[in-house]
Amino acid sequence: MFARSVFQSVLERLKEEAETTEDRVSPAFGAQPRGLGAGFVVGGADGAGSAGADMVRRAYDAFALDEAATPPLCETAVGKADPPVMPAHLLRQSPEEIAADLGIAEQETPDSLAARRRAFAALNHPDRHPVDFHAEATRRMMIANMLIDEALRRLKRRAAG
Repeated sequence: MFARSVFQSVLERLKEEAETTEDRVSPAFGAQPRGLGAGFVVGGADGAGSAGADMVRRAYDAFALDEAATPPLCETAVGKADPPVMPAHLLRQSPEEIAADLGIAEQETPDSLAARRRAFAALNHPDRHPVDFHAEATRRMMIANMLIDEALRRLKRRAAG
């Protein structure tokens, strides 16, 4: 013991303990996951599943049967869907109409204008509408952004002057 370091003696002792525990562990037990909750492990040492695993398996099988009975979406939707209807607000394309929709007032601040921009985008952004209406939504967004940018410029001029 004195000829070796303490570290080497501890390592050898741990190796000996590991070898003796490996001899005692049965192959069936050693193959199972350890440290997991009982509901997570699908099979025990004998291969039998838990009640939770059986319930999950039955639900999965029932879902698979329902899915097999339902035709794919592409077969049911092709040619049967009504064309989308353009929302009325997308028809309002003039700067005056968009300014009225924005509701910009004289007492606006940069923060309130940013909030108006976000609120307008939430309703009018092209990604929120069908592809057929992207051009109209894009035009409304461009005009609204230009109006808000102009209002911000006027606020800065008023504050500087």
